Amino acid sequence: MTGAVILALLPVILLIGLGAWLRRSGFLAAGFWPQAERLCYFVLLPALFVHGLSTAPLHALPVGVMAVTLIGAILVVAGLVLAAHRLRPIDGPAFTSVFQGSIRFNNYAAVTVAAGLFGAQGIALAALCNAAMVPTVNVLCILVFARYGQARLDLGGVLRQIATNPLILGCAGGMLLQFGGLALPPGLDQALRALGAASLPLGLLCVGAALDFGSVRSWVRPVAGSAAVRFLVMPGVTLAIGSALGLGGEALVVALLVQAMPTASSAYILARQLGGDAPLMAGITASQTALAALAVPAVLTVLAP
Repeated sequence: MTGAVILALLPVILLIGLGAWLRRSGFLAAGFWPQAERLCYFVLLPALFVHGLSTAPLHALPVGVMAVTLIGAILVVAGLVLAAHRLRPIDGPAFTSVFQGSIRFNNYAAVTVAAGLFGAQGIALAALCNAAMVPTVNVLCILVFARYGQARLDLGGVLRQIATNPLILGCAGGMLLQFGGLALPPGLDQALRALGAASLPLGLLCVGAALDFGSVRSWVRPVAGSAAVRFLVMPGVTLAIGSALGLGGEALVVALLVQAMPTASSAYILARQLGGDAPLMAGITASQTALAALAVPAVLTVLAP
């Protein structure tokens, strides 16, 4: 299990490192990175969600119980993070990064590890997790950005952000196709698959390019706090809810696996686009990815049935 997790996370770590080198070496012009982030946010990530959610094999899986377990855990943990912020507040943009680092997950690594553990069944279960979690996480993050980001929004602005957010629209489109029993046309299917696949390397390169190692000292508390929630609190809450609902076997293991994954590069893209603390978000992403090689096997060893 430890080997499968490390193999899944190693490319993520290497791509972040490459992005940091490319930015600092000047190999690419500084103006390239904002445009790359924009491409990821408006084109590549929505394509990933449309294709992934529309083609996920969800039949014969415990859809209802897994969805309630995962969404319930996310809502509980989001409430705990908000309550903790009221007790020990930090500045708004930094809190958006801590919040994303606490509830957002790396779905690429999750699918890879689930496939390594359980084969096709693991892929199907991970796809179900994506279908339940991606829309939930994105709506919650939009609401937090509206309240704590640099650009504060009124109710109308929040609704517009949700209704026009490309990540949420991608999720909605994928689920509409999935539950409507509609298939992507052959040419569009391949195009969306290729665009979605491109979101992983480019997004991680952008994360590496944004790392500011001169700010490491100021990152210690938020990085440690988000990592504790991501690797300890989230899996623990998921186990409690899943066990209470009778979720077990491979479904519970995959649910725990996904909830223990480090945060994704899309968190950084969202922070850049919606007024969060993007350098801190890059630091949280890179730190959690490095920690995950030890944390994820530990979580599964201790909590998995």
